Amino acid sequence: MNLKSIASLLAVPAILLACSTTKKDAYIIQVGDLEPHIITLSSDEFEGRMPFSEGETKTINYLESEFKKLSLEPGNGDSYFQDVPMVSINSTAASSMTVSSAKESVTLEGLKDYVIWTQRTDSTVDFKDVELVFAGFGTVAPEYGWDDYKNIDVKDKIVMLLVNDPGFGTEDEAFFKGNTMTYYGRWTYKYEEAIRQGALGVLIVHNTIPAGYGFNVVQNRWNSKQLYLDDRGTENYKLAFEGWVTLPTANKLFEMAGLNEREMLAKARKADFQAIAMNLNVSSSLTVATTYDVTKNVIAKVTGASKPEEYVIYSAHWDHLGIGKPDETGDSIYNGALDNASGTAALLALAKAFATEEKPERTVVFLAVTAEEQGLWGSLYYALNPVYPKEQTVANINMDGINPYGKMKDVAIIGIGQSEMEDLLDIELEKVGRYSSPDPTPTAGYYFRSDHFSFAKVGIPALYIGTGIDHFEKGKAYGKQLDDKYVEKYYHKPSDEYDASVWNLDGAVDDVQLLYSVGRNLANSATWPMWKANSEFRSIREGYMK
Repeated sequence: MNLKSIASLLAVPAILLACSTTKKDAYIIQVGDLEPHIITLSSDEFEGRMPFSEGETKTINYLESEFKKLSLEPGNGDSYFQDVPMVSINSTAASSMTVSSAKESVTLEGLKDYVIWTQRTDSTVDFKDVELVFAGFGTVAPEYGWDDYKNIDVKDKIVMLLVNDPGFGTEDEAFFKGNTMTYYGRWTYKYEEAIRQGALGVLIVHNTIPAGYGFNVVQNRWNSKQLYLDDRGTENYKLAFEGWVTLPTANKLFEMAGLNEREMLAKARKADFQAIAMNLNVSSSLTVATTYDVTKNVIAKVTGASKPEEYVIYSAHWDHLGIGKPDETGDSIYNGALDNASGTAALLALAKAFATEEKPERTVVFLAVTAEEQGLWGSLYYALNPVYPKEQTVANINMDGINPYGKMKDVAIIGIGQSEMEDLLDIELEKVGRYSSPDPTPTAGYYFRSDHFSFAKVGIPALYIGTGIDHFEKGKAYGKQLDDKYVEKYYHKPSDEYDASVWNLDGAVDDVQLLYSVGRNLANSATWPMWKANSEFRSIREGYMK
């Protein structure tokens, strides 16, 4: 199909173009299609599946082997792999940070009071007596008439910023989407904007509720290896350090500056907020060890029968956090059973389903990406260096954590209201007597925290569902309790392990079958889903689909 034909289809609502597949005997996903892969990938043998480790080698070889067993074609020419050049930066921060005013000086304890790291590759990063500025939420949003950096120059200074965005806690959906985090609330945006402002470093004030996770998650970055795309040859400016401070630590700094934390929060929620020089100076340092290497995305495909140059891409990240800080039991392997051995297992189950049936009309791609936990790097690299052109990519369906709690009446749409992929999902849900619901934790900004976001940023409509909370037997309160318990006890901890006595994969089977139906119908139809009218990604897609 040429681009003009595609553009004509884009003018028609995808929901009207949706059609039931004419293929027969749809594959039925079984628990046995998921469980063995989850057990294997999350075993101690795979060492937490950290890129640049023996765990990566075992993981990508396992995926290649499984794709070959299914007789799937290599997805990148004659290879199942796509090289992703990266740099591993091991920042070792000094054990303390000194903050001084004209009257006093305090010493903050690393890991306990703050966490910092750097993307710079210099062997040493020192900063001494650097001015600290409170810049509210660190947001520049012209559509809201908002600029936290107006009338102040933060070049070569350190900015302290509030987590989330100004709308959080207001319940006003017209004001930064209320309690639903916008990209302005995501920590990655805050660092990106500070770079544009020329800041030397950033300290984000951690607060568990608006952040969506505890400070323990942030602590995982303390003196650990962080991965980034290898951008040698470019002149991209990088902060001297990125980091977080605890809320009590921030309150201590506000007090030193003669400021009241609650008053600062109230002022920062107003568009006329002016950033405040705190008259505090900050000193500390980091040493840096740098290694350049190549990690890999794993790609397989089923070539379409009649439209081989139109692509539906399923994605899941194969990586997790590797071996790190031991927990209270002494376990130091971050197995990542739910996050994301389960999603990778779902990818393999879907590959089996498509390989077993007669060929779809469009090509279906199975993309297992690397380095999601470090910043969505594998999917971002793919989006910027696609094997299959974005103009010919119909949609992305992403899987990151598959329901381990049993059957649910609902599924959560992460980033609800973004694209017509949601409408196609609702059609399939209705067929099986289920329904979609908004993300139960919209404050956490999950729309910006998994690999579908890399596709969205280049305009490709992407669907990402989360586990619902409306439990078939025990209702919503019970389902929400399960979701909260996972975040508290298992998320990014060594305890995220597969336990057959606790996990119930009946709901996982339902959800994977659902995603199979959506992708199967899309692969056998003429539908080109669109972004919805109020999506920030619509103009990106329309810009190149003319």
